[in-house]
Amino acid sequence: MINRYGQKINGQIAWNGDGLKSNQSWVYMLSEKEQEVLDLALKHLNDQGIKAPMFEKSDFPIAEMQEGIERILDELEEGRGFILIRGLNADRYDESELQSIYYGLGLHLGQAVKQNPKGDLLGMVINVGDLNDKNTRVYETNAYLPYHTDLSDVVGLLSIKKAREGGMSSLVSAATIYNTILDEAPDLLDVLYQPFYFAHLGDEKPTLSPIFSYHKGKLSCRYLRQYIELGHEIEGVPLSRKQIEAMDLFDDIMHRNQVKLDMMLQPGDIQFANNYMVLHSRTGFEDYKEPERYRKLVRLWLKMPNARELAPSFPGRNGFSD
Repeated sequence: MINRYGQKINGQIAWNGDGLKSNQSWVYMLSEKEQEVLDLALKHLNDQGIKAPMFEKSDFPIAEMQEGIERILDELEEGRGFILIRGLNADRYDESELQSIYYGLGLHLGQAVKQNPKGDLLGMVINVGDLNDKNTRVYETNAYLPYHTDLSDVVGLLSIKKAREGGMSSLVSAATIYNTILDEAPDLLDVLYQPFYFAHLGDEKPTLSPIFSYHKGKLSCRYLRQYIELGHEIEGVPLSRKQIEAMDLFDDIMHRNQVKLDMMLQPGDIQFANNYMVLHSRTGFEDYKEPERYRKLVRLWLKMPNARELAPSFPGRNGFSD
């Protein structure tokens, strides 16, 4: 049974990028005390000779940050669905130490899950791929990365190095897309509540899921058009005219300047986003000539303790299983 909700979604979840550009409440600035707590936790790791991702939550003691942890958790599930954490001085740490602080903080938010069949818990987002190779993942290149959601409750990004030019991170609220479709073409919401075939890396067969799902008072979204088109191609089930029309409108809305929120992640910045509430993207960029100066981010997928319950018709997934 598909639960269709045909009313406007209200609250912080339905934000517009325009409205947040002058409102920095989505930025969490680490206090001096919190920075000290993270420093001490890093020292604890260094004294034991361990680094990310080869440690557990208990190896990174930051109990004094619990109030901040609770605020972040609440913002990700009950608020806007994303948060940008600032205050880490990237010049004070080497790359390995930055990753350990990031991973340790992540373990206090949720459980790290595998991002690929190899079992990587930390994913390197860097321009090392060949755009002419069909097996190259877009995040491994400097090309524009289309808006999408990942296979986990929450996705994190740590900025290590910026590109010479470009590489803006961009977010959009799924609820705002939903509300806009409700206003402009409500008949297409019925299409987006119906199942589509999604292809996934590492899976032999596509899986069925709607793009929008409403369950127990919460709207959830799953989207990556390229994988939907591939899923239907694999299954030999052509997308209908209405399905294409619905996705065309979906794409049009999320690229509108007033809807999306663009931000430049500075070295040391950490962004977390709820994959059921927020779609993320990245603009194309130009790297420095020297490989050691290439733009680099580190991705983390988290299974969250306060994650929403998903509808049976909208199966959840947290990473890759063994």
